[in-house]
Amino acid sequence: MSLITISGGAGCGAEKIARLVAESAKLDLYDDQRLQQEAANMGIKSEDLKGLDEKAPGFFDVLRGRNPELYLDVMESVIYEVSRSGQGVIMGHGSQFLLRDFGCAFHVLIHASEPYRVNQIVDQQKLSSKAAEKMMNKTDHERRGFMRFAFHMDWNDPSLYDLVINTEKFGVEGAAKLILDALKSQAIQECSLNALESMERMSLVKKVEAALLKEQFSFTQFHVEVPEKGTVQIYGYTSTAEDKKRMLAVVKKVAGVAEIVDELSVLPPGGY
Repeated sequence: MSLITISGGAGCGAEKIARLVAESAKLDLYDDQRLQQEAANMGIKSEDLKGLDEKAPGFFDVLRGRNPELYLDVMESVIYEVSRSGQGVIMGHGSQFLLRDFGCAFHVLIHASEPYRVNQIVDQQKLSSKAAEKMMNKTDHERRGFMRFAFHMDWNDPSLYDLVINTEKFGVEGAAKLILDALKSQAIQECSLNALESMERMSLVKKVEAALLKEQFSFTQFHVEVPEKGTVQIYGYTSTAEDKKRMLAVVKKVAGVAEIVDELSVLPPGGY
């Protein structure tokens, strides 16, 4: 089966294309709503994921008052978690970057000219052309800012993708057919057991990091590794023995943690 990421700006038809591909290939579609459902299934509370909405840090702070690092860990843990099956269609959210090292993931960029996109938004949203243009520019700006902040990348960089499709020329149905035809290629690999296990370990790393960040521990205090399934190694320091105990208790409660290798130190009075 296939693991596909599909990205595209407003008015390109990426959402419709993803839905057509998922339906035709009989794959699960991981759009915003499904990703939030999966996060809830992982034990991440709704108040911790006020919209997987691809906005840069300033927007996070205004809209949610959340630490962007926490947001990223939640999002990354969800992407790796849903990828563990080695199949599905994932809509955006940096999935093309997060899964870039997995040869079994097939990355697609949907694009079109700005006039075409504006017309599509006018038809879909019943907006004026001016309002549609402003909406397009706003969403592009926010997505670009988020990707640069989170991954130091330009989401329009063609090197991130295996297939780039112009819906202005091929249309939504034509674009979906191109993707489905490409999936038949022998070059498209299925995810190996090693790749799936690697995704599972990365998912657990991000879940542990998110849990610690939520409890106000700082990235400067700890480093998390998962050398094998269910085993979490945590390195770093705490100011007091009580903080160390609290940090370990947080890790222990994370779903999927079976064993903790404690490499934490307690700072002496006055620090090092």
